[in-house]
Amino acid sequence: MGFTIGSMREMRHVRPSARRRTRASACATTVAEYTGLCGWTVAPGARATRGGAQCSCGDPGCEAPGAHPLAFAEEVPAGATLEQVTAAWDQVPGAAVLLPVGRTFDVIDVAERSAGRALARLERMGLRLGPVIATPAGRAWFFVAPGAAGELPHLLYRMGWDDAALDLHCLGPGDFVTAPPSDLGGLGPARWLRPPEFGSAAQPPEARLLLGTLAYACHRDRTPGPWQPSPAGRG
Repeated sequence: MGFTIGSMREMRHVRPSARRRTRASACATTVAEYTGLCGWTVAPGARATRGGAQCSCGDPGCEAPGAHPLAFAEEVPAGATLEQVTAAWDQVPGAAVLLPVGRTFDVIDVAERSAGRALARLERMGLRLGPVIATPAGRAWFFVAPGAAGELPHLLYRMGWDDAALDLHCLGPGDFVTAPPSDLGGLGPARWLRPPEFGSAAQPPEARLLLGTLAYACHRDRTPGPWQPSPAGRG
């Protein structure tokens, strides 16, 4: 059932405290989907304040405002239920939703423009894809199987891309990504380019299956031209 004029008027009269409870409930539901249906651990994160100039962690010299876990907050483990998530999130109201990298997935980081080109080609090829997040900073994060960060230099070498100046990086153990719908560093919310598929999100594809197409998309954006086959590799 859609919204009506009456329902919109009712929403305007909802008390701020009730709105905060509704937002907190929605956040807990999202976190429970990540933990229970995707099999991901979630870390409560800091938020950026004053347009990203300050961090809610309270450290005036914070080097990553709104983009790091809260040191005092415990992670919510994979498999946590909605009740467990709600109890945990009640201790950190308003926290950002961060996902630790290097456990069930690593992340390939490319420019969002390159990601769009690569996604279209990968989908035409019929390859199995994992989740993809778009950030307000114009980046895209492709979820791939753990271990990609350590293997990236070798994979790029084998594919013939090791000597190319590509805007392509890999995040691994010790890194965190901001998950939708949370705000990233005061710049705006992260969003899904490709949402997680419940049940398979914890088994993302191997990086080698996507890397050639991602590398070529990054290369094409540096040197515009028609799509060409990816390098054959070095064996």
